[in-house]
Amino acid sequence: MRYARSASAVLAGTGVVAAVAVRARARTSSIPRVAATPAPALPTLSFADTVRLFARVLLPTIAKGVIIRRPAMVALAERLELDRAAVETVQRLRDVYPEGPLLVGPVLGRRWAMVVTAHQARRVLEQTPEPFATSTLEKQAALQHFEPRVSLISDGEARVQRRRVNDAVLEGHRPMHEMADAFVAVVRQEARGLLSAPGAPLAWNDFAPAWFRIVRRVVFGDGARDDHQLSAVMARLRAHANWAWMWPQQPRLRQKLFDRITEHLARAEPGSLAGLLARTPCGPLAAPVEQVPQWLFAFDPAGMATFRALALLASHPAHLDRARHEIAATEGRARRELPFLRACVLESLRLWPTSPLVLRETTRETRWANGAMPAGTGVILFAPFFHRDDRRLPFANRFAPEIWLGDQRPEVWPLIPFSLGSGICPARHLVLLLSTSLIAETIAAGGLRLTDPSRLDPRQPLPGTLNHFTLAFTRIG
Repeated sequence: MRYARSASAVLAGTGVVAAVAVRARARTSSIPRVAATPAPALPTLSFADTVRLFARVLLPTIAKGVIIRRPAMVALAERLELDRAAVETVQRLRDVYPEGPLLVGPVLGRRWAMVVTAHQARRVLEQTPEPFATSTLEKQAALQHFEPRVSLISDGEARVQRRRVNDAVLEGHRPMHEMADAFVAVVRQEARGLLSAPGAPLAWNDFAPAWFRIVRRVVFGDGARDDHQLSAVMARLRAHANWAWMWPQQPRLRQKLFDRITEHLARAEPGSLAGLLARTPCGPLAAPVEQVPQWLFAFDPAGMATFRALALLASHPAHLDRARHEIAATEGRARRELPFLRACVLESLRLWPTSPLVLRETTRETRWANGAMPAGTGVILFAPFFHRDDRRLPFANRFAPEIWLGDQRPEVWPLIPFSLGSGICPARHLVLLLSTSLIAETIAAGGLRLTDPSRLDPRQPLPGTLNHFTLAFTRIG
């Protein structure tokens, strides 16, 4: 009975694919086509390989929850090593169809393409949003539940204005946010309560509430610190979004979310993103209130990555010693620039991507070396394949933070913990600031011991799935 809901989630993934198809024809037919010399189509997966792709890669990923994780399915994925099997499946497809991209379908009226080489992935991400739009049918179906006018599912001038607001407030163009010192102070304050009892256990259910107190204070200020209802409403809407078209939208609940966000933004507390947003010019299409749910949403996987990075450090003594030296060197100063700890968080995201399916959609026909990809094609980049391809990356299945550090980083693209190109996550530097600051405070307070170190034995390849819900530590110090 434990996994009964998990099984239904897998079946729901099939339903989502079917629902996508119903809307695919309408969108594709509205895309203007440019007259051109006909080109041969790209290689198309066989029926058997299409079934393998959906059964072993896409459906397990969807079933785990792409908007909010389903604990039972994450546990099942770890137990059955579904993510490792997914990577091996894509490796096999690349062996059979080495040219790529690979057309899939049409499946239930929806045509897809799978990207399997580095230069193809680079092209798709660098040529976003035209002709590879971030506003895909699948994202629209999910995100409309709680952020229908967010930049990710916007096009044209609306996307430009909304993305501009995100970039201005989150400061994705700057390695260090202008309010970094204020944010680090928030982390320190919340960390004291989280780490106040040496010898006590620390599980996800302890860590997550403290993490979201940090997030609410950073986004809205101290007045939102204990607004657990805001986070609860977000969680409900995200759970609905997991089902995309299969779950009816709830506009009243969504409006409740917007009302609470508006109330917090109205205070424009100094030292918060809300205060900065109040000073940021917004165009008539910017919809600033509806950009904020995406910020709250993005910090959930950031918390997962932080918790997993703590587990990696706790299980790799040499790396933990290096982290301690870096932290000690900043003692008595604002801990802002912690490059090694940032590399550890990036490794957590490489090993266990929190956005495993990077999706784009073609706005027109695109030409490739071996054929044409039709307009209206959903393009899939499966991040775990690129991050864990052990035939190409010697460090694929081990903890290797050194690859993110300066000149030591080899040319191993595409490693895309925050995507790339104009669709890159505008909160990436802010996420790394908060996560590394919390890790630093944890280690400075004495550190953590992983309750079950065998889960991340450095002498063995790291698991394809790491269930953060069941990670547990003992506090030291």
